[in-house]
Amino acid sequence: MKRKVLFAKGNVDVHDSLHSCRVNGEIRWNGINEITRPKCGVLVRLQHETWTRSDAIAAADGTIPSDLEDRALPLGVYPLRSQFSEALFANEADAIILSIQGETATKLHRNTEKGYQFYPANSQTWNRQDREWLKSSFVHTDLLDVCRSMQFLAKIIERIRSRRDVPILIYNVSSIVPGEILYNYQGMGETFSTRCKRFNLALEDLSRETGVSIVDVDTIIARSGADALKIDAMHLTPQGYRLVAEEVVRILVELDVFPAVEER
Repeated sequence: MKRKVLFAKGNVDVHDSLHSCRVNGEIRWNGINEITRPKCGVLVRLQHETWTRSDAIAAADGTIPSDLEDRALPLGVYPLRSQFSEALFANEADAIILSIQGETATKLHRNTEKGYQFYPANSQTWNRQDREWLKSSFVHTDLLDVCRSMQFLAKIIERIRSRRDVPILIYNVSSIVPGEILYNYQGMGETFSTRCKRFNLALEDLSRETGVSIVDVDTIIARSGADALKIDAMHLTPQGYRLVAEEVVRILVELDVFPAVEER
């Protein structure tokens, strides 16, 4: 059995397709190894970190600001060691997997004194003192526009490749929002589905410029039926995550990271 290492920095889309998907505590999809072991003879070791936003990740150097480190903030799946990690730029993985999902929806907080940004996950559950500290020491930042997001993603790609040339895959996002039926956009502003479409198109341009590979989640889900495969705007069913993982395997076979899939 051959062994391969994948480094994935992304959120539920990356984690639940490559690592595992649980529904009510029960594993309903056990990740990429369900495909690679029987078909490619490959055992994948997945290293995963959550993604906040490209501007913060591009600036990360592994140092956690002392005023954050001194507080035991309950950040859930967005721990400080992940938010400020430089592991994305210093690993020996056989391929890197990223996603633009966080780019479409994440608003960060910027420290008014030191200028760093971070994601205060679960802040509604923090104690009163920490919530007041957040309010007095930070300001909200707006969503990143598409142009700035792609600029920071390009910097991330360049920084990864400055150390070594490794295949980079980036998930796009499904632009279909279950239950959304719009036929007139006057006065609507930018809807989330429209924002996703803009980011997907911009990612295609980034692929042309840099040669990164796109895991086309949008097309995969559309072809197989979004009504059946999407739970909400961001979450897929276990079958949806399996289809995405199959596409990741197909791309990595094409890039010679995995051996050719055996026909059985």
